[in-house]
Amino acid sequence: MSVPTFTLNNGVEIPALGFGVYQAAPEETIAAVEAALQTGYRHVDTAAAYGNEREVGEAIRRSGLARDEVFIETKVWITDFGYDATLHAFDKAVGKLGVDRLDLLILHQALPSDFESTVGAYKALETLYADGKVRAIGVSNFMPPHLDRLLAETDVVPAINQIEVHPYFRQSDLLAYDDAHGILNQAWAPIGGITFYREGPHTSTLENPVIGDIAAAHSKTPAQVMLRWHLQQGRQVIPKSVTPSRIAENFDVLDFDLTAEQLAAIDALDTGVRGGPEPEDITRETYGIDIPEA
Repeated sequence: MSVPTFTLNNGVEIPALGFGVYQAAPEETIAAVEAALQTGYRHVDTAAAYGNEREVGEAIRRSGLARDEVFIETKVWITDFGYDATLHAFDKAVGKLGVDRLDLLILHQALPSDFESTVGAYKALETLYADGKVRAIGVSNFMPPHLDRLLAETDVVPAINQIEVHPYFRQSDLLAYDDAHGILNQAWAPIGGITFYREGPHTSTLENPVIGDIAAAHSKTPAQVMLRWHLQQGRQVIPKSVTPSRIAENFDVLDFDLTAEQLAAIDALDTGVRGGPEPEDITRETYGIDIPEA
């Protein structure tokens, strides 16, 4: 089954359903991406900070698919922010991936403590875009104040904002902001996996009775229902797994529709509690890591 696409604000098409490799160990990444591509995924999202760009590139080569059949997305980490450093970060990324052009390159975080270098990094993305080295550019984990300043100081509106969105943390205001500015929302942790890492008692989204009842009504799994929820609300999703059966399960979400009432019931599960880092707290001192040359 072919995957539908979303059209970015510059006319580039991205598969609505992609494959993520966050926290996939390098030794697991090749097999996982190969399985995903065999299943039918045609978009892979990686990042310099994940340490597995090289393995993603190897898996794509092993797949036998033509380069233009796979949409490759990666991210620049905060330690490579600044105009010249980000241009070099592109060189590092394409060298590891084994390609000469990226489909989407985004800034992995805003760096509020040094927003000048954030702007410089984005201006480097604009240069790469103008030179045809990337087909689209964007950001990740940017909140409205970060976007306000970025839009005021740069020329190209981000094509994507990759953000934490799942039934327990919907970020409605940010979703609306991005929609109003023509920025596609791309959901990381789309089935709420990040909630597993929070301290204290909680119910996994996979065990939530509301989601479970909706899944039973459609003869689908809770994970499939959550992915369908995103897609029907216009969000691109990048579920991650290294288990072939789960990879296939997450892909099998294109043959059913949730009702308006079911979508609203999932919306109502929002707790307003973030699972990942607070974007305003990102600093080089706390989150800085060196991205190796090769």
